[in-house]
Amino acid sequence: MPLPPVIRPLAPDELATAQGIERAAGRVFADVGMPEIAADDPLPAAELDRYRRAGLAWVAVDGDDGPVGYLLAEPVDGALHVEQVSVHPRAARRGVGRALLEHAATHAAAAGRTALTLTTFADVPWNAPYYRRCGFRVLEEREWTPGLRAIREREAAHGLDRWPRVCMRRDL
Repeated sequence: MPLPPVIRPLAPDELATAQGIERAAGRVFADVGMPEIAADDPLPAAELDRYRRAGLAWVAVDGDDGPVGYLLAEPVDGALHVEQVSVHPRAARRGVGRALLEHAATHAAAAGRTALTLTTFADVPWNAPYYRRCGFRVLEEREWTPGLRAIREREAAHGLDRWPRVCMRRDL
């Protein structure tokens, strides 16, 4: 049985690596009829570095492969909002995403946060159905906090509402 990945802070010299992970992870969206998502550019290095400097960017290191996944988060309305989780396809189905989420949950609880939240595609198998298996539940629109509403508005302005999206929460 493989060892779980080591989760550690994203290093300054790994910004391009994180962009490469996001680019590779995004390509699989083409397989489910979402070529625009597959072609979307990763976050700029300056944006990744903002999360890193805030202590809210982690990488998953799997053996000798180096970083194979990463997670970015930010505080939103008392919760820790998972802004991005990307796992390189070569590391898929090895617990990398779950390990990153568990690390974020531990960090959030230690900081006094009440929950993890995220927004994601409702019908993509490795999105909402996966997060349900990780303990998240879909929020009714009436449960959205002001911060989640603002995030959804930014996503809609970016064109992500072309496909069904949901807000999800995992209480800590």
